[in-house]
Amino acid sequence: MNTPRFDGVELFLHIVESGNLTEAAERLNLTRSAVGKGLARLEARLGTCLLQRSTRRQRLTEDGQAYYEHCLRAQAELEAAESVLHSGRQQPRGRLRASVPLAFGHHYAAPALWGLMDRYPGLEVEICFADRLTDLAQEGFDIAVRIGALPDTDRLSARRLGEQVVGLAASPAYLKRLGPILRVEDLANHRGIAYRSQPSQRAGIASPLIMDDLQAVADAAIAGVGLAWLPSWLIAHYVLRGQLEAVLPDCREQPAPIHVIWPTATHMPAKTRCAIDALVAGTPSCLAGS
Repeated sequence: MNTPRFDGVELFLHIVESGNLTEAAERLNLTRSAVGKGLARLEARLGTCLLQRSTRRQRLTEDGQAYYEHCLRAQAELEAAESVLHSGRQQPRGRLRASVPLAFGHHYAAPALWGLMDRYPGLEVEICFADRLTDLAQEGFDIAVRIGALPDTDRLSARRLGEQVVGLAASPAYLKRLGPILRVEDLANHRGIAYRSQPSQRAGIASPLIMDDLQAVADAAIAGVGLAWLPSWLIAHYVLRGQLEAVLPDCREQPAPIHVIWPTATHMPAKTRCAIDALVAGTPSCLAGS
């Protein structure tokens, strides 16, 4: 009968970490003789000497050092696998801290996240709304939603939610008052509403009104102040309500990706996993990209 492949590995790790056979025997509740015989069987199976022993000390041979390092990595992988399986059986609990953009957070991200509390009574949800970039590790966030290019770093993991396309929109009353917009050249006769640090003039539209809140830009467009550059998901929201109309659909900017990100870790907490799944499920079809 063949000896099991991993027989003696745990015993070998205990011997190395204990420093001698006697200490390892005490940890394992075995006799010193049993530990010595177990090590001998492992060395015989591997066909090499793993430890050089004297009455006072022991040290790893070159083969023993290499085998020890491999065993440590294998042990870490097994512990990680067990942790993942254990977390999958756990109900999400504790406080979930999320950072989301202002408008996208209000319309889509926040409703997806607060809905988790009905499914998981042990979960608390804290949502911070800000268009600035947050440092997840430094500020203690479990997840964040980011619009735009992500930094090139192995400290963060990401899952794509979709993409944002920015285009023009105006209220029906505004378009009725100033007339239809059929060509790009027609835009020169209209007033624009810009969002924060975007250029004050795009596609020939002067934007004397600039605000740092995307929802405020949409509100101004609904009120008939002018043409607004807005993401497709926000335009779609108000088109359905008859409050905005898309203008020159082909006049739009390059798409920007939308991701949910979280600190990279060997083990993902159940609360983080369920939050990511909720955000993916809550992504509207208008963000699918093309």
